[in-house]
Amino acid sequence: MKSIYQGQLRLLPLCIALLASALAAGCGGGGKDPILGAGGVAALAPTVTLFTPSNNATGVSISNPAISATFSEAMAALAGTANFTVTCAAPCVSPTGTTTLDSTGKVATYSLAANTALSPLTTYTATVSGAKSLATGVALATPTTWNFTTGLAADSTRPRVTRTNPATTNPGPTTGFANNASLSATFTEAMKASTINASSFTLSCTSPCVAPAGNVTYSAANRTAVFAPNAALVTGTTYTATITTAATDLAGNALAGNQATLPAAGNHVWTFTAAAAAPAGNPVVSGTSPSANAIGVCPSATISANFTVPSGLEMDPSSIDAATFTVTGPAAVTASSITLDDATGKTATFTPANPLTAGVTYTATIKGGINGVRDLAAPANTMASDTVWRFTAGPATGICQPAAINPQVFPLGAAVTFGSFGGSAGITNQGILTLINGDIGTTAVSTSVTGLHDAGPGCVYTETGSNSGFVNGNIYTAAPPPTAACPSEGNAATFTIATKVRADTLAAYNALVALPSGSDPGAGSLANLVLAPGVYTSASGSFKIEGGDLTLDAKGDPNAVFVFQMATSLTVGGPGAAFPQSIILVGGAQAKNVFWQVGSAATINAAGGGTMVGTIITQAGAAFSTAGNVAIVTLNGRALSLGASVTLVNTVINVPAP
Repeated sequence: MKSIYQGQLRLLPLCIALLASALAAGCGGGGKDPILGAGGVAALAPTVTLFTPSNNATGVSISNPAISATFSEAMAALAGTANFTVTCAAPCVSPTGTTTLDSTGKVATYSLAANTALSPLTTYTATVSGAKSLATGVALATPTTWNFTTGLAADSTRPRVTRTNPATTNPGPTTGFANNASLSATFTEAMKASTINASSFTLSCTSPCVAPAGNVTYSAANRTAVFAPNAALVTGTTYTATITTAATDLAGNALAGNQATLPAAGNHVWTFTAAAAAPAGNPVVSGTSPSANAIGVCPSATISANFTVPSGLEMDPSSIDAATFTVTGPAAVTASSITLDDATGKTATFTPANPLTAGVTYTATIKGGINGVRDLAAPANTMASDTVWRFTAGPATGICQPAAINPQVFPLGAAVTFGSFGGSAGITNQGILTLINGDIGTTAVSTSVTGLHDAGPGCVYTETGSNSGFVNGNIYTAAPPPTAACPSEGNAATFTIATKVRADTLAAYNALVALPSGSDPGAGSLANLVLAPGVYTSASGSFKIEGGDLTLDAKGDPNAVFVFQMATSLTVGGPGAAFPQSIILVGGAQAKNVFWQVGSAATINAAGGGTMVGTIITQAGAAFSTAGNVAIVTLNGRALSLGASVTLVNTVINVPAP
């Protein structure tokens, strides 16, 4: 990391000069009486370093939303001229609520008044103003504001565990898990922090073994719970980790684990055998983006750091936050989010709430030491010292304009929670293994949805004994209701929502079409390719993945976006293929950042099996597998059609976490 520190000594004279200037100002220059800190230096104004939901977030829960602001230092109680407000434009009525500070005094949380909720599909503005430092009494220099948009309705989707460390295997147990490592579990959506504790996340083993107790923490930014054992596990002993249904999402929906069949709630249980201890060693930052001393950095850039971890374990997500990852320019930069990637657990990303300013040099710092970032060893290995690097932002021109590979250019709006949308024609399921972890809908009548049901009483859509699938969310169609026992669906309200979803899907489709065309590296065939982030456009009008898988490599950037444009069709696998084809994500790539813009129809693994990734938006429907196939086709993404229907055969759809 020597290159990161080069040039710092050359800045020392400038730093001394600036300090002298500050001291002079602090001695009453100009006839004013500034508030002085230690040593007589004027105290700096506190700043908001992170807020949730992230700026311009969509699909935010209307009930019990997590709205908070993190400050650069401990703050006095927000009262009097210090405010935390949430507002919306008329005719929407702004909510009322209360603000509390956590035990550190650094995190303020806005809670809605009892028995109230935000309005669906509405943009709200959160504002923090007048808050004062507990130590100095200095207030925020300017108010901090950010926007977010709510989802369609009260959240009825049960949260799931999408990833565990050690991995959940069936059958278990997983082997080779270091006996001095912490356990972790990542959820599909934000969880209620108070329900993630030593009672809901436990470790056990068969007598006479006694499993150690542990400290349980929850990282809201990463939707990840960590169990740190208080003592080393016994090598060769098999342990059982359990997250119970006491763990709920923000709306109060209990966990859908692997011990029950939806719609019932269930524990998530996995087993593993302890192995030799992971080696000790301090994690280090082995690479950064932007690189040290980079110039011309895009204003829309995120800032990330890749860690090398001698223990071989992942980094602790609860240690990656606004206290340990900071970016400063003329002032501290507020983060829209600070996250650790789900794929490797070794890439931390700081997403600025606002674009960087051209010509300004920024300093990024990853904090080391006892209060810095750490790995998942128990006890944890920390980074020995701070890592600091600088970069300079450039103008929003050339490759920086438009923000062509930025998902904010094509937000999904109301469609963000949907696993499938059948345009104006409907959705058909065949088989009994279909599961959609998200909402579905169509602007057509309820009878155009067949072979599916959700958790609503009597909300069954033309099912038979051989065609029955579950929607772990809500179903939105035009009238009439699917059954007399389900008046809450298939009505004017659900049709209005379905109409909004189609409009937002069309807007996203048009935004994808408008992106500058990219290359066609395989002349229409994507099989056996390894592709970097970017836009890929079919020269022939169609893309196929047949005879080999497609690998998408984010190259360490968890915000990397992949867009595939085609004027006609998308075909993945086929009835004559020896094996179904899959999309493989590496280098931190995430399903939420993969998009397929399809001019006609999509056919996904007609022979069954395989894993498709990304949001597929088509003009003329999509088909997954073929009637009679039992092998499950998995889509980690969305299948959204503007016109013709979507057909599912024993298909599992997992809507990506935001």
